[in-house]
Amino acid sequence: MESGDPIDRQEVSVADSLGCGTGQLTVPLARHVTEALGVDPEPEMLVEAANRARGSNVTNVAWARGSSEDLPGEFGRFKVVTMGRSFHWMDRERVLTAWQRAVEDLQPRFLPHEALPSPGPASSGESHESLLARSPFPNVHRVIHEFTREWTVDRIVGYLYSTSLPLRRLLGDRRAAFEQEVAATLLAIEPSGRFIEPVALEVHTATRG
Repeated sequence: MESGDPIDRQEVSVADSLGCGTGQLTVPLARHVTEALGVDPEPEMLVEAANRARGSNVTNVAWARGSSEDLPGEFGRFKVVTMGRSFHWMDRERVLTAWQRAVEDLQPRFLPHEALPSPGPASSGESHESLLARSPFPNVHRVIHEFTREWTVDRIVGYLYSTSLPLRRLLGDRRAAFEQEVAATLLAIEPSGRFIEPVALEVHTATRG
């Protein structure tokens, strides 16, 4: 995201601008880091961005074709990722939860198609409060608890086995290979093996009128 706070060059070595367009954010950012990468799905945008960098005598920025759909991808690891006007065009939850998506994408490689979880029923888009207000329980009290949850590779694998999908039985003798692939995928995203997930737990208490 864009921020008005200055970037400390000593702390930031590599920065990425996702959905960089013509480099209007990437080029100024590059002056404050040792290396920068601009990523955009449109080749014409990248050409204009490269021209902007040359015109500004900025030489520490590279350009790559790609989009949020390519995450986590092979772009590398970054201390700062910026998204200006591009963020609203993206699948925002997917962008911010790359490791969860990567694990989900692994399952079709190891499980038969008919065993994969099917999408849940379509939502009407109506809020919980609105639906409850016209139910026999119209008095609704809503509380949001915000906290962070830390995951490790072992905890993520354990969670996968704890869901309603009978993963152990379905994997059979491919279980070890699956676990190794999950671990390798997660460590490629975050070599420390520690993942911090921001959680907003929304609690609705509904009572009779």
